[in-house]
Amino acid sequence: MSAYQRLFDRALSRVDAETAHRVGFGGMRAAARVPGLARRGHRRLAPGGAGGVEALGLHVPGPLGVAAGFDKNATGIDALGALGFAFVEVGTVTAQPQPGNPRPRLHRLVADRAVVNRMGFNNDGAAAVAARLARRRRRRHALPVVVGVNIGKSKAVPEQRAFADYEASTRLLAPYADYLVVNVSSPNTPGLRDLQAVERLGPLLRAVRRQADEVTTRRVPLLVKIAPDLDDDDVVAVAGLAVELGLDGIIATNTTVRRDGLRSDASAVAAAGAGGLSGAPLRERSLQVLRLLHDAAGERLTLISAGGVWTADDVDERLRAGASLVQAYTAFVYEGPSWPSRVQRERAH
Repeated sequence: MSAYQRLFDRALSRVDAETAHRVGFGGMRAAARVPGLARRGHRRLAPGGAGGVEALGLHVPGPLGVAAGFDKNATGIDALGALGFAFVEVGTVTAQPQPGNPRPRLHRLVADRAVVNRMGFNNDGAAAVAARLARRRRRRHALPVVVGVNIGKSKAVPEQRAFADYEASTRLLAPYADYLVVNVSSPNTPGLRDLQAVERLGPLLRAVRRQADEVTTRRVPLLVKIAPDLDDDDVVAVAGLAVELGLDGIIATNTTVRRDGLRSDASAVAAAGAGGLSGAPLRERSLQVLRLLHDAAGERLTLISAGGVWTADDVDERLRAGASLVQAYTAFVYEGPSWPSRVQRERAH
């Protein structure tokens, strides 16, 4: 067990999870602001030392990135890059700024190495995040980190106006995104997952694609993020729709609302409450969904695998199963800031 894991199990796990995240992420950002430190760290821990990954028409320094949800407001891209992540997906960002759901809204199930969140897309809003990304792009010393932008529906917007809400976010954010992700799979915004039905998803993705093309001079790759709780037939249907629309890729998967097979006491699970569960328990289902998508679409879609990724072997398994890129979040929370560089080193050997 590493020193960080001992610290986590004995001390950090007793601190409110959202507070621990805020303090820890603040420390990473502060360290990255020390002149030259982030760039030295990025060089030393640079992922994919034997070369990068060509995906989505982009050169990505390596296959491992951080999933949406960790850096909701695009405040720590360089800090995460300095730790060894090859790409950072910011968000989920909504057109309107919103506080999210009431606290407490982030809980750990330590026995399962899992997290339950019902954050509710708390973020500064698309205009503020776009301004932040624009400032970063103008900075001479920003690290060469690929930046994805994940967009979702504002909670206050009724379902019948969801398309316009996604379009508003796209207008503001697409010019600053290396790739754009439509999130229709969070369980924490009422009605959002209904948009995964192919008869609603198709028109939404077409609207976002049109809007992105109108506000950019280059073609921004467009992906959709889906839930692990879709039936297998629906997963295959989404793959077929993505191919039909000429979508660039799919991210599989988001968090799950299921609670079966957990090791934690029933009382701990009940105390964590509703929301999306991420981490080790999601490993098998996210891998199944990845394989379904690859079987259905082959090389016609770029697949980004997320959910239960913990070790270098997990990363390699996802790549063998058809993923071009791999994302993590919960393992980073449990394993600490040295985790991405350690996975990179282990993969190199």
